[in-house]
Amino acid sequence: MRLYLIGMPGSGKTTLGRGLAAAYELPFLDLDEELVRQEGRSIPVIFEAEGEVYFREREAAVLRDVVARYPQMVLATGGGTPCFHHNLDVLLETGLTLFLDVPVATLVGRVLAVAKSRPLLAALPDAAALEARLRETLQIRKQFYDQAPLRCEAPACTVPAVRQLLARYQTSA
Repeated sequence: MRLYLIGMPGSGKTTLGRGLAAAYELPFLDLDEELVRQEGRSIPVIFEAEGEVYFREREAAVLRDVVARYPQMVLATGGGTPCFHHNLDVLLETGLTLFLDVPVATLVGRVLAVAKSRPLLAALPDAAALEARLRETLQIRKQFYDQAPLRCEAPACTVPAVRQLLARYQTSA
């Protein structure tokens, strides 16, 4: 099984992904961490030196590399991954995609403390600006996220709940 987790920054993709990988005894990968490993520099440094266009191109290449190397895995994607370079097609064609649907108010609470380390959020002056940006971003990305065959709505996105969701999906498929 390849399970891909998509959703906004702060939706819990990495945390849930680690738990699901352990539960299914599968490798866990975080696409951002893999990109950093391959590039040898942090995402903020990549953004500053090369810009978002370069980052998105590398993200797409790393996604395809990971898919080619891992026939089974749980992968936490970056929040924007499904929205660029036909990455969503790759996800939908090579595995099972789960959208972690988390309310913006919850995302703000989770992301506020680390926003300065996220290139697309770092320049925002306060929680109100962060909330406005997250709402705007979600509105743009939702058309991609909604194509995932599976959806988990917070706060129900726990390892046991997702395991039940996957079991129901696999028996109906």
